[in-house]
Amino acid sequence: MAFAPQIKIPATYIRGGTSKGVFFRLADLPASCQVPGEARDKLFMRVIGSPDPYAAHIDGMGGATSSTSKCVILSKSSVPDHDVDYLYGQVSIDKPFVDWSGNCGNLSTAAGAFAIHAGLVDPARIPENGVAVVRIWQANIKKTIIAHVPVTNGQVQETGDFELDGVTFPAAEIVLEFMDPSDDGDEGGSMFPTGNLVDDLEVPGIGTFKATMITAGIPTVFVNAQDIGYTGTELREQINTDPEALKRFEAIRVAGALRMGLIKTPEEAATRQHTPKIAFVAPPTAYKASSGKTIETGEVDLLVRALSMGKLHHAMMGTCAVAIGTAAAIPGTLVNQAAGGGEREAVRFGHPSGTLRVGAQAKLVNGQWTVTKAIMSRSARILMEGWVRVPGDTF
Repeated sequence: MAFAPQIKIPATYIRGGTSKGVFFRLADLPASCQVPGEARDKLFMRVIGSPDPYAAHIDGMGGATSSTSKCVILSKSSVPDHDVDYLYGQVSIDKPFVDWSGNCGNLSTAAGAFAIHAGLVDPARIPENGVAVVRIWQANIKKTIIAHVPVTNGQVQETGDFELDGVTFPAAEIVLEFMDPSDDGDEGGSMFPTGNLVDDLEVPGIGTFKATMITAGIPTVFVNAQDIGYTGTELREQINTDPEALKRFEAIRVAGALRMGLIKTPEEAATRQHTPKIAFVAPPTAYKASSGKTIETGEVDLLVRALSMGKLHHAMMGTCAVAIGTAAAIPGTLVNQAAGGGEREAVRFGHPSGTLRVGAQAKLVNGQWTVTKAIMSRSARILMEGWVRVPGDTF
């Protein structure tokens, strides 16, 4: 029996924020994968090593976590006044699908840097020394992200002294602006899909919980940690080694997705694992982060723990941080209440790996809350570049 030889595709492996992904230029993909569809999905699954019943990704580039099972496509922008189009695929670890329903805020950082590396930004827009402003069109959610990328001697500066909890080594700081991050400007969309800042969310077989359901950065369901039996100081192992806890979180997530109108039946949630996110919040209290460092009560405004692809995230998803910052800026939400209430333009929250500061500008217009932008700092670094190889019969 003859087997197809491997083919090689130009690719770059990049850390962005607290995530990693395999980045491609659209023009470098095989022709059948340059358009959305089964061929592209099969390619990305094979690159990452999914579906993997061992949940180890030994035979692929993935790292067997939601933070490391990601692929990205960049191309020159099809949208006026933007530099690049950025398309993100969240690859399921143990099931055969790629979720295209949302963005990755962490890899948005790397998208700005890679756009320059890959020659997709007009050289006239890149200073010899200074900060390049990369205008990114996030194609999954049709939103604008502005990345402020440091440049030294005409090249992206990757090394620096900016420290990001959840990332071992310091690097150069990249400031991200998520413009108009909510759905309130979209036809039929709303930042609060239910029309309320807080709802009573009924979860069949589990109970009824207070919930803030918001679409900003990424659709997110926030509940109070205390209401579901937690303190907000939990680390990954305490949640991810408890199958019953994970089932409860998924039930809450599905109930929230239905109330937000993201799905019509509970069964649809199985193929929409990336959105919405489920997160729980609590007022500040001291805890020991996963690095062993103690986070003191006075260092944070609130505590947040969030799940991604069915597991507690080791730090915080960038898009979820946008949701946190936006909800914190709006008096009355559960996030705002956990932070002590009142009006605020920025919060520092505690997550399993440490702390993160995120800002958001929200205002009340004609009785509706709107947010103009959310801002946070991350970093990005190329880990490897060259070609990724997959068997020729993959797609």
